Amino acid sequence: MLMGGMLLLTWFFNENMIIAQYFLRKEKAEKAEEWLLKISDYEKYLHKKQYGYYNLLIGLIESRKAPLKSEKYFKKSLSLGMRMSHNTALAKLSLAGIAMAKRNKREAQQYLSEAAKDDKNKLLADQIKMMKQQMAQMDKQQVVRGGRPQF
Repeated sequence: MLMGGMLLLTWFFNENMIIAQYFLRKEKAEKAEEWLLKISDYEKYLHKKQYGYYNLLIGLIESRKAPLKSEKYFKKSLSLGMRMSHNTALAKLSLAGIAMAKRNKREAQQYLSEAAKDDKNKLLADQIKMMKQQMAQMDKQQVVRGGRPQF
């Protein structure tokens, strides 16, 4: 029975992605990246419905090393599509954080509002609220001549 369940699980889901997701939850990004890199050509080894999730996982790992470089992976995951709305919300929330880092407030607000709409189960409600507070702090800091923020 257990073997049948494992066989069925690995038939529909790539085991490398499952293991990488496990390590991401355990905050072991290096191990997760190691498992994801075992998928040499994701278009060949994964089902089309998994392409977006693969790029989301790569983006999450990359965002820990170089946040601005992970933007392309999040955008690609959204363009490829994902079935679960909380995953699209996570990608949009990450893109909002990147837009804030680039000081692009309009884009950050757009991604935040889209993330809030996609987060139907309110799994990311605390993170969205925290990011809105950080955006309010951005409004308070106005850069004056000389490059010093004014409080």
